[in-house]
Amino acid sequence: MAEAVCVLAAGVGSRFKGSTPKLRTIFRGKELVRWSLEAALAVPAEEHFVVVGGTEIGDLIPKGFEVLENDRYQSGMASSVMVAIEEARLKGLNAITIGLGDQPGIDARCWTSVFVSRTSPITVATYDGKRRNPVRLAESVWGLMPAVGDLGARELISSHPELVAEVACDAEPFDIDTLEDLEIWR
Repeated sequence: MAEAVCVLAAGVGSRFKGSTPKLRTIFRGKELVRWSLEAALAVPAEEHFVVVGGTEIGDLIPKGFEVLENDRYQSGMASSVMVAIEEARLKGLNAITIGLGDQPGIDARCWTSVFVSRTSPITVATYDGKRRNPVRLAESVWGLMPAVGDLGARELISSHPELVAEVACDAEPFDIDTLEDLEIWR
């Protein structure tokens, strides 16, 4: 079974009011997006994607990633998920594990735990019982994904609980959405 992992890194981070674009902001010694990219790259997937748009981060993307451009990033996270799914379809892949570029506390162990889970069409990471990213989506559920909006796979997960398996992860699943978030987690 050939699969991909994907970091969603499109958007402008409109709630982040810093002098530097959010994903380029230094967090614990390196650019915020690098934490997610490096964790995802450590997963033994056949393909590694990063979906970009809105903020230039090309110089921060390590070798080993295929860069996918989302020209519709302003329509919400779902459009980035769809860009990744379309590329996975074109490549004949069977599943894709997706995470966010602004969650630096999610490590490679968590990404890998979700990636290797094959018990259900949808696998979601949990942290102290709360569902968060990354999420693995088998090809059989790609057609159920919403094409627009900011919920990503959350809508699919909540509407089809019978298709979902959970994987407990021991990591910090916080998002950096605002300057206040950055200060709390530094």
